[in-house]
Amino acid sequence: MKREDHISWDEYFMGVALLAAKRSKDPNTQVGACIVNKAKRILSTGYNGFPYGCSDDTFPWNRDGEDTKYKYVVHAELNAILNAHGKSLEGARLYVDLFPCNECTKAIIQSGIAEVVYLYDKYADTPEIIASKRMLDAAGVRMTQLQLQRESITIDFNKNK
Repeated sequence: MKREDHISWDEYFMGVALLAAKRSKDPNTQVGACIVNKAKRILSTGYNGFPYGCSDDTFPWNRDGEDTKYKYVVHAELNAILNAHGKSLEGARLYVDLFPCNECTKAIIQSGIAEVVYLYDKYADTPEIIASKRMLDAAGVRMTQLQLQRESITIDFNKNK
């Protein structure tokens, strides 16, 4: 008999996005993204961080003041789109833990992504997220808040040791 307690495709792809988020060096917010085609193949992943060549040690991580991270950080969604290196994203699904901002939404729409699957919408009432939803709706991009059947997935590096 086959094992019945395996994770779903949605849990798998969101899990990959959350694992990608663990690469972020941002001390406050770690976001990950995973782009998947219709055949359930991962096309790309990304997380929030500075562009290549911009040192995590010299650019600012602070959120307040004159020189903040917001001028420099590439969001997880845009990083995943850029990391696809020209692969067609037409009709793909984007898994991301935090609902995309308006700037990432523009790239999502332009790249041909057909659905955004997200966990949290904690900035739902901000003008940026309201604009995101308006653009996604106008462009016909589906927005799906993922309802998970489990609280967590554990990765044990010593399981087969």
